[in-house]
Amino acid sequence: MASAAEQLAANLNFGVLGKATELKQRIWFTLGALVVYRLGTWIPMPGVDPQVMAEMFRQSGGGILGMFDMLSGGALQRLTIFALNIMPYISASIIMQLMSTVVPSLESIKKEGESGRKRINQYTRYLTVLIAIFQAYGISAGLLGMTGSHGSAVIMENAWMFRFTSVVTLVGGTMFLMWLGEQITARGIGQGTSLIIMAGIVAQLPHAIASTLELGRTGALPAILIVLLFVMSISVIGVIVFLERGQRRVIIQYPKRQVGNKMYGGESSHLPLKINTSGVIPPIFASSILLMPVTVAQFAAAGGPEWLQTFNTYMGRGQPLYLALYTALIVFFAFFYTAVVFNPDDTAENLKKHGGFIPGIRPGKNTSDYLDYILTRLTVLGAAYLTVLSILPELLIAKWSLPFYFGGTSLLIVVTVTMDTVAQIQSHLLAHQYEGLIKKSRLRGRRG
Repeated sequence: MASAAEQLAANLNFGVLGKATELKQRIWFTLGALVVYRLGTWIPMPGVDPQVMAEMFRQSGGGILGMFDMLSGGALQRLTIFALNIMPYISASIIMQLMSTVVPSLESIKKEGESGRKRINQYTRYLTVLIAIFQAYGISAGLLGMTGSHGSAVIMENAWMFRFTSVVTLVGGTMFLMWLGEQITARGIGQGTSLIIMAGIVAQLPHAIASTLELGRTGALPAILIVLLFVMSISVIGVIVFLERGQRRVIIQYPKRQVGNKMYGGESSHLPLKINTSGVIPPIFASSILLMPVTVAQFAAAGGPEWLQTFNTYMGRGQPLYLALYTALIVFFAFFYTAVVFNPDDTAENLKKHGGFIPGIRPGKNTSDYLDYILTRLTVLGAAYLTVLSILPELLIAKWSLPFYFGGTSLLIVVTVTMDTVAQIQSHLLAHQYEGLIKKSRLRGRRG
């Protein structure tokens, strides 16, 4: 029955889409904003030799720095104005969410409703500027001593002038992307920050496929391995769709009540708890946290102290330290973000206020403990799913030096963001259909 209803809704949506003017405007605005973002990833920073920079990146672009380039849509490798992408904003959001749980003053601001949310967002923007300045200065300082294989310097101008222009350019680019993401969320369709990251990954996929096929043509990779890679990618997409839609439905019962001569209530409903409540957030947050120190360290490793070079070696793709830190951060953020999104105490209190209860469980604290018990088990499964999805392809790709874009993290971001965006489009279409039905009923009522 549910699948038939979904199919009917899908068939109706194609006819309604042409009439949904507001939805079309939102879609066109989102597409235009993403085009602006992609154009910015090709505008180079002043004072940098792009050919020498590309050569240096090929030498030191493995490990997490390559993942950073994937998330930035290739902007880091070309060292464009959007080289930092929106990752400083994500890092700032992580820090503010963590601080909101441990700092009483921030926790009280967070509980003030809409005004508190605006203040937290403003603090997040200020922190974004500080993180972006730190990363931009670290990148500029690391580039100053770099030279290509023929002795050509990456930097083509005065050192201090380059530091200043780099910081201004990269920080400005990050702040513009932060504003652009907010505009997409408010005036477009989907979540702006996630769409910007997804657009960068999708834009690089054709090049990644072409590079893989070229490796097969030259004999660097066996043909059977390439076929297995594409089969694995399709299988991973199927697993992501299946588990992201997976739910644990908790039955909620409402008691009957009599008002006058009529009996109300008595119906049962369900509370859907997703297997992966945190969504795509843990891998993105984990990557963002690792990127802050490693970005600067990998750029500064050339000619630097031995311990820094050793650190970069252990943080290479497939290395134990990198995998251990990445796994720990994914598990941590899976539990942390689930706790931020779903509060069992608030849910239990709301059920109690509306007379709802879980059969066999007493309202109040018992209901809260029961929901917390279920959510903890689901989060364990979700964290394990995210970890395997992110780590297993890392090991396979590290072994054969394949493109990052076939890894589990990139596929998870693309599939999850696409599903969320399509769900929002469906919601807008259904709302438009209901508005049309209400207008028709009003017209019929006036004629009658």
